[in-house]
Amino acid sequence: MTLKLDKVNRGPHLSTLVASSISREIAQGRLRPGDQLPTEQQLAQTFGVSRNVVREAIARLRSEGRIWSQQGRGAFVADQPNATVLTIDYEALQQANAFQSLFELRGILEVEAAALAAKRRTADDLSAMNEALVTMRDAPYGSVMWLKTDLEFHKTVAAATGNVYMVQFLMFVSERVRESILASGNQQRSEDLAAVTLGEHQRILDAIEAGDGDEARDAMRDHLHGAASRVGLAGEQSE
Repeated sequence: MTLKLDKVNRGPHLSTLVASSISREIAQGRLRPGDQLPTEQQLAQTFGVSRNVVREAIARLRSEGRIWSQQGRGAFVADQPNATVLTIDYEALQQANAFQSLFELRGILEVEAAALAAKRRTADDLSAMNEALVTMRDAPYGSVMWLKTDLEFHKTVAAATGNVYMVQFLMFVSERVRESILASGNQQRSEDLAAVTLGEHQRILDAIEAGDGDEARDAMRDHLHGAASRVGLAGEQSE
């Protein structure tokens, strides 16, 4: 078994890059069903990363149904890919049209999630949204922490729908969007943009708190149009 594994470029998502590289070996048949993966230590040395990064990559591949692992034995390529597990190839997302499509999918889901959240939100949901927004205000705009807290706000909106599948799908898609934004490094940073973005989130929260589904839908749609523009997809989001 000859694998074509190389060191990965440094970046905020090393585990994603490692997982993508191993996935490519599986897709191209150099790692076959039943094959045992190299040890964590061997993979860490091959990729030039820490063992914690390797563990995160393995955990991701396991959640995607690509591998299985057993205590004391190691990780193995799954006999059959799990067709029920949604996966999005990291490298494919580096293409502008793929990223645009993912952002479009995110919009379809989040706009309706906001409207549904306005009808179903509880006091606890509103508290969680407020807390996430407060945390966003304290984070430097465009930073890793900002994007993390931004994702948390959207997660609280999804959770307010009371639909567990909505949360799962939205978080999967939104996390891939976040990874691509961080990897591209094209997130603009300024105090003015921070104020605009926070204002968009506040409008969403206000609409949900008021129980106004139509306004929540409009507020989320406008926010995602603005977000698309800020990451270089201006004019790509349709009404």
